[in-house]
Amino acid sequence: MHLYIGNKLYSSWSLRPWLLMRALDIPFEETVVPLDTPEFKAQIGKVSEAGRVPVLVDGEVTVWESLAITEYLAERFPESGVWPTDQTARAHARSISSEMHAGFGGLRAACPMNFGKVFGSRDRGEELAADVQRIGALWREALENFGSKHDGPFLYGAFSAADAMYAPVVARFAGYGISVDPLCMAYMTAVIDHAAFQQWRREGLAEPWIVEADEVNEPALKNFRPHLNAGRS
Repeated sequence: MHLYIGNKLYSSWSLRPWLLMRALDIPFEETVVPLDTPEFKAQIGKVSEAGRVPVLVDGEVTVWESLAITEYLAERFPESGVWPTDQTARAHARSISSEMHAGFGGLRAACPMNFGKVFGSRDRGEELAADVQRIGALWREALENFGSKHDGPFLYGAFSAADAMYAPVVARFAGYGISVDPLCMAYMTAVIDHAAFQQWRREGLAEPWIVEADEVNEPALKNFRPHLNAGRS
């Protein structure tokens, strides 16, 4: 299988299937197609008429869009743990993943994913604050109702597609100084410390396409860390 992705510093949608496949030891090759370059459209157009990343090519099968790739992997590797095995947990995981895929425009607009920068605390508008509150509620619901019943620190115990879908949110919260409660903080720390997440981040910081205006700042060279809020965000 071959996964086509955008820059690891910025491409949140590319991070999702890449992280899932690395975390679950699903073998693949990758090609990074630099975003916002004159060549991007022509290069990605060779594998997908949608003209966007990520794209997964598996022999004669081409799948685009992160959630579609996730579902394809679940069918292709049914024993890999893409989704939780428990039906109730699986339904919940699919629901919160779909909500992530379709929503949270306030967070996306105010806090673009950028592994090359760590910013000070972001002044929240109403839309951003509502997104942060909703995401915190979803995480707590999953962790309290499902994750706590299984070994492992992730939303449903073991790392799954839902964690991959929310990994860019973890990066945004940490990079923009958005504080969370202790339960969510422990979850964010587990995602950040995951070997696959660290690999993506390390390779992103070493990308040759970084332009002068987007040079990596000093705090970004250190590990992202979640910010604790004694209350609930």
